[in-house]
Amino acid sequence: MWLILALCSAIFAGFVSVLGKRGMADVPSNLATAIRSAIALALAWVLVLVSGATSEFASLTPPVLLALGFSGLATGASWLMYFKALKLGRVTQVVAIDRTSLLFTGLFAIVFLGESNNILFKLVGLGLVFAGTFVLVWQRGGFKGEGFAWLPWALGSMGFAVATTILAKVALGSVNSTLATAVRTIVVVLVAAGIAFSRGEFKGLAGLGSRSFVLLGLSGLATGASWLCYFGALKLGQVSLVAPIDKLSIVFASLLAYFFLGEKVSKRGLIGLAVMVAGTVVLVL
Repeated sequence: MWLILALCSAIFAGFVSVLGKRGMADVPSNLATAIRSAIALALAWVLVLVSGATSEFASLTPPVLLALGFSGLATGASWLMYFKALKLGRVTQVVAIDRTSLLFTGLFAIVFLGESNNILFKLVGLGLVFAGTFVLVWQRGGFKGEGFAWLPWALGSMGFAVATTILAKVALGSVNSTLATAVRTIVVVLVAAGIAFSRGEFKGLAGLGSRSFVLLGLSGLATGASWLCYFGALKLGQVSLVAPIDKLSIVFASLLAYFFLGEKVSKRGLIGLAVMVAGTVVLVL
């Protein structure tokens, strides 16, 4: 079951990147993140109510709430940096850098969470995925027109994504994953909205076109669905296996970016994608 949830998370995450890129054309990245996160929050709480997870509020002990809170803070920081990078750079390369978080996430899981079974296959698989990501990011002609302004933001997003997964795994030991997602998303919304408000970005909210709202709304729904699937998979499976499968979202993001944004991937980039997929297969098998 965790495998299906992880694959669904990757598919939804691919839509998040492309819809977010389209929706941010005339919207500040912080405000866009706040809107998306608010919609993801609404979706998460609807599912909490529908699934009856409200009966498990007693499992939200102070240590669990603390872990979920820090996970939410890390997620908020990661997404703010991620969508800033998306606004400045190309979808395929930004997603690729962000997805290198799986290497560090996998290593943390092996060292600190004791996920050391089949360690040789895990290390080989993680290495292949990292190598494929490296090839994809530095594909020939990949920086034409954008330069490197997006790179620090993408690296920051990657670092906070590692913290998000590890903290969430710690909290999920005794908590319903849907309820945990709903609780931590509150923190994400507060972080994103607070930064957007401090920068005066909410003043332009009334002037946004319906197209931007629709695209950001769809991106928010995809975000919520991706998070719910991802944390459901994390609760059932090992971090070192779930994270790499989730990072296959780059494959779906690249395909969607090609068809809807006209972002072509070079032959070298295709080789990178193929190596990433091969590494994920090694990890799963």
